[in-house]
Amino acid sequence: MPTLRKKNALVVSFTIFTLLFSCTDGRLIDEPGNLVPKTVDQDSSLPSINANGTLLHSEAFGPENGTLIIALHGGPGGDYRYLLNCKDLAAQGYRVVFYDQRGSGLSQRFSKQSYTSLGAEAPDLMYEELKSVIAYYQKTPNQKVILLGHSWGAMLASGYAGKYPNAVQGLILCEPGGLKWDDIKDYVKESRSFKLWSEILNDATYLDQFISGKDDQHEVLDYKMSMLSSKNNITGEGDFDPSMSWRSGAVVMDALFEVGDQYKSDFSKGLQDYNAPVLFFYSERNKAYPDSWAQKVTSAYNHIERVKISGVGHDGIITNQNAWNSQTKPKMINFINSL
Repeated sequence: MPTLRKKNALVVSFTIFTLLFSCTDGRLIDEPGNLVPKTVDQDSSLPSINANGTLLHSEAFGPENGTLIIALHGGPGGDYRYLLNCKDLAAQGYRVVFYDQRGSGLSQRFSKQSYTSLGAEAPDLMYEELKSVIAYYQKTPNQKVILLGHSWGAMLASGYAGKYPNAVQGLILCEPGGLKWDDIKDYVKESRSFKLWSEILNDATYLDQFISGKDDQHEVLDYKMSMLSSKNNITGEGDFDPSMSWRSGAVVMDALFEVGDQYKSDFSKGLQDYNAPVLFFYSERNKAYPDSWAQKVTSAYNHIERVKISGVGHDGIITNQNAWNSQTKPKMINFINSL
């Protein structure tokens, strides 16, 4: 996509020029807060919690003793800003919890080696973090827990339910790319939103002419990742809206995909023992998610209800206000009330 690359390059060049030559205090582009927003360990004014040795950007809405709805964003390396329509569920008496996963959004950053050194156990780091988040917000042992995951977040929720089948009373899942690694790779080939090895890498290489970052130079790498967001006609999304995201997490994304490719991560493991209900959403406009793919992915769950959301693509299941109010939210409320 030469046009997109040129557009991105111009924006990057302008940003670098502004930062390097208009700042009189000698600030550098890789210093906190210059290229991308600060993380919670850099800005104490942000809402945060400590979970499994990590400072996470997190907040919750609704009564503390209500059914816990834990929202899990996509990526890996996204943030929860685009999921904030789910705050509406708090008006139903539920406790809705949002958090940016470690290395993502405005949460604390870690080195790539901190993930890859764990080998096949790297996903367990994400599961234990989620377990710690639930423990932080759960006020009583009998308080129900429902995981609401979108994209990568739906994969994470599924893997967690397989590992702790009695700890979750319901799953609400929105278009996980796949659960077994071979299926994830097949989805990668069909969906540009996950195509990390071709067009996005080519664009990143082009940007290296203007701005580069070392393996763990998070500010620079996160900025570059955000610059590569664009319209995706395959998954049915419109033009990228930067107001829907705070900050990307390039290192954690790269690390978890590398681990998955090497060790064939399986997010369906243990799901045969998970017997609670699953509400599964997929979208009409995502060309990489036809009915047959939804049926294949959902074959891993014992008690499944599939719902196709009309008129939207991958993100629009939650972000499109009309679809959210008329289709997605009512289904979620009925599902939660039935548990």
